[in-house]
Amino acid sequence: MPFAKPVAVLGGARIPFCRQNTAYVGVGNLDLSIRALGAVVEKFHLQGEVLGEVAMGAVIKHSSDWNLGREAVLSSGLSPLTPGITLQRACGTSLDSIITIANKIAVGQIESGIGGGSDTTSDVPIVYSKPLRSALLKAAAAKTTMGKLRAFKGFSFRWLKPDFPGVAEPRTGKSMGQHCEDMAKEWQIPRAAQDELAAASHHKLAAAYDRGFFDDLVVEFRGVKRDNILRPDSTVEKLATLKPAFDKASGKGTLTAGNSTPLTDGASACLLSSEEWAHAHGLQPLAYLRDAQVAAVDFVGGEGLLMAPTIAVPQMLARNGLTLQDFDFYEIHEAFAAQVLCTLKAWESDDYCRNRLGLPGALGAIDPAKINPNGSSLAAGHPFAATGARIVATAAKELEQRGGGRCLISICTAGGMGVVAILER
Repeated sequence: MPFAKPVAVLGGARIPFCRQNTAYVGVGNLDLSIRALGAVVEKFHLQGEVLGEVAMGAVIKHSSDWNLGREAVLSSGLSPLTPGITLQRACGTSLDSIITIANKIAVGQIESGIGGGSDTTSDVPIVYSKPLRSALLKAAAAKTTMGKLRAFKGFSFRWLKPDFPGVAEPRTGKSMGQHCEDMAKEWQIPRAAQDELAAASHHKLAAAYDRGFFDDLVVEFRGVKRDNILRPDSTVEKLATLKPAFDKASGKGTLTAGNSTPLTDGASACLLSSEEWAHAHGLQPLAYLRDAQVAAVDFVGGEGLLMAPTIAVPQMLARNGLTLQDFDFYEIHEAFAAQVLCTLKAWESDDYCRNRLGLPGALGAIDPAKINPNGSSLAAGHPFAATGARIVATAAKELEQRGGGRCLISICTAGGMGVVAILER
């Protein structure tokens, strides 16, 4: 079922995505968010404008970023009367922030808003160990000098060892890559197919840059004009020389640094509105967000961690009376090449679709030429909370350039969840 009221996607902007500890060293989530949000404000001449809401998010952030969305608004050029909210759903964060804005527009609560997100793994929150934190809190609460000193009774130099943030699943102890390696084995995804998909992503992204597709989508930041992960000369032969990254011991690992997304810094944002607001501001919708869906899998119980989009998509298709083939192109987030290939194989599996999804048969195959026509995360990178808004802005522009059509957006996330959406023009 489409949204109650049409929700227009007017466009978006992002900064170049950069491999961790390169161009954006020392830049935190707030500064990344401000640049992306400010670029949208500049692009659509929104200086001083009061919007209904700005929703931003980040996955790995300092405690001082607790009000990230509102703080970004206050430095964006928008009116300070614009409210801001901070959201998070792992890798689906900025798609979810866009859905949040869209839902409010659809029911008439607001007329316009911006959704987006940022992430940095170059400025991670490194905290004191638990014993040292406890001692510092006790010392701060003590009223006397002796009381403050007693707080450190039993001090050990081990207390000085800091705690670093991790990306492993708390309930399994496995990284996302290790989980995806398990999926690749379960679905028998060959290494060559993964490398082929990764090379194609680089080639398509490079071609899109060369033809000027990203000229009004990617804004320069810190002297960087293009995603610095992009390798236009990437080939299957070069990728085949890389060693397994997550299963090094068995000799059967197929996921490598080349067919997996690297840790990435970046930010993106996207402007949405009602048709009336767009018309009043002289803006033409690029596309419309028709519907969205979220689902989850029992990865602790043995399901593939990144398989939730396989469930969310058919639920959304059924509600809209569509089949998997009723799309002109598909934007499937490339967390890992294997994840994309597992998803496609699951939809083609009669057994999986009948017994896991409860469908009468397989959803069927997708034309590979219609997947990620301008490249995706394997080439651009994946700042966790920025990927969704990157995809929505890219897909909306692609629909505008085609003069119409329909796009399926699919994003897998940590925690065994998936966020999907339909964009059309």
